[in-house]
Amino acid sequence: MNGGVRRRRPGVALLAAAVCGGLLAGCASMPDSGEVESVDSAQRADADAQVRVYGVPPRKNEQPLELVKGFLEATTSDDPDYATARMYLAKKAERQWRPTASTTVLAEPIPQVQVETGGGERDTELTVTLTGKQVAQVDAKHAYRPDARAYRQRIHLTREGGEWRIDALPAGLVVGLSDFQRIYRSVNKFYFTEPAPGVGGKARPAPVLVADPVYLRKRIDTVTSAVRALLDGPTTWLEPVTASAFPAGTQLEDERLSLDDSNSLKVRLSKQAEGAGQDQCLRMAAQLFYTAQESARVDRVTLQSGGETLCSLNRGEARGYGPDQTAGRPDRQYFLDEQHRLAGLADGEDEPRRVPGPFGADGGPQLRSVAVDRAERRAAGVSLNGQTLHVVDLETGASVGEARLTARGGPKGGLTTPSWDGSGNLWVADQDPDRPRLLRLRGGTGTPEEVPVDGPKGQRITGVRVAADGVRIALLVADGDRSVLRLGRVERQGSGGRTGLSVRELRSVAPKLADVDAVSWAGGSRLLVAGSEQGGLQQVEFIDTDGSLSNTSALPGITGVGGVAAPEGAGKAQALLAERDGGIVRLLPDTNWKPVAKGSAPVYPG
Repeated sequence: MNGGVRRRRPGVALLAAAVCGGLLAGCASMPDSGEVESVDSAQRADADAQVRVYGVPPRKNEQPLELVKGFLEATTSDDPDYATARMYLAKKAERQWRPTASTTVLAEPIPQVQVETGGGERDTELTVTLTGKQVAQVDAKHAYRPDARAYRQRIHLTREGGEWRIDALPAGLVVGLSDFQRIYRSVNKFYFTEPAPGVGGKARPAPVLVADPVYLRKRIDTVTSAVRALLDGPTTWLEPVTASAFPAGTQLEDERLSLDDSNSLKVRLSKQAEGAGQDQCLRMAAQLFYTAQESARVDRVTLQSGGETLCSLNRGEARGYGPDQTAGRPDRQYFLDEQHRLAGLADGEDEPRRVPGPFGADGGPQLRSVAVDRAERRAAGVSLNGQTLHVVDLETGASVGEARLTARGGPKGGLTTPSWDGSGNLWVADQDPDRPRLLRLRGGTGTPEEVPVDGPKGQRITGVRVAADGVRIALLVADGDRSVLRLGRVERQGSGGRTGLSVRELRSVAPKLADVDAVSWAGGSRLLVAGSEQGGLQQVEFIDTDGSLSNTSALPGITGVGGVAAPEGAGKAQALLAERDGGIVRLLPDTNWKPVAKGSAPVYPG
């Protein structure tokens, strides 16, 4: 297998049951005779994405090594309940094995398999070891986590009815990266978070939906599996800052969900949901609508329990709960022109124009970096020397006013590019070498509040990008003379007017990149990143917030990038911006990077 030998058995047969829209009839090229032929993992990864893979049962008198390899391959099939893989297990192991407990992702197509003890013709039991290079783990809640380390596990075999069978094995699955990418897909579940107090100390009237990415099997009843994952609750990392509107213990009563001809989805829930009031039920429906929308087009969701309809939510009504309602307009970008003044550019425009207000005026302050709030009414700018932060209105006649923040540490420090959350709060980091700190200005004009950040004392933050929901924050953190990308969770402690914030449980979301130059939010669970691997050229790519590579197509190559900007809201593909060689370049859908104007510091609202 590992040497590229084409295995005819045991293995996993490629059957083209899904080609031609899943219908065998009418497929002129479909063979109707000949042997089923097994192929290895690398060949399967290159096969058509719609080809389904089915496991091959163990043959009579299967030898131990071939049995284990056959089992590993059978676990990568599109068998909904792993029925074929279970044929390789002894009866006791079959009852105890939990394939959904976790998934270990290896760099190799399959692990190396070696007999550790036993294995002779007269032996009745033996142990084999599985070894490989682990790259990631997916837990029982389907959450992906990069985790590079050596992999080593043992499997025990015994004779049962004269045949070798596996009678002890680790919980979960182990698959190669190529098979993982073929079998699984990343989808977002959605949960609510209460918005942080914003302008005037008032919270937004409705909770905000936050995307929670998980990996589910591609071809196994995608809508149903996504809804079941939603009812399981948020992933462990996001759970402290989100909540589900579904009452605790709510389960799906339907074995399988399907949409009718009008794209309506009816969902029967267990009795725990019966007592939900109308407002709560509509929030439940909104969570379910946006989660199911990841797998199919849904125009209406109806929730039922105990034979009664609880509530119904159509597409238009669901927009009021949309996760991107505070993300800002996705069709307008901003940057600093040659004179370090703020200019704006819409998707349909080729010529940028200065914005109204002091940041766009010839007599206004020159800026190093800028952030436009998501309502596009105000902007925060850092002075050209990096030492002061001003917040101004984007209207003619507005004044600059006094600096809202002054950096400590002098020329050796300076302020990072600021960032607005969806509640109108402003975030920025002071890079003072002696006492670096992350700060938040409530409402954009409040007294700067220091926000503690998990990690080594004195770590210096060189870049800040907060999500619209205000509970996730992307940070560039200095690592020697380089910067690494970390994602943190913004938690609140206390109550009332004395609520404090902290950034907890920083995790790596770009483990392959040794140096990250710039980052921008690019969707509910996606980041646009410019960085380079150890000794490699800089690249600009999408990365999911769980640390996995995004499913989005690769971007045209570009190097020398000092800043990037992407829209955070949902919808059709929008323009990307980058700063390169003293100018702004733009990438429109289905085109290449093209120069726009001389300038720097590109941003979308936020």
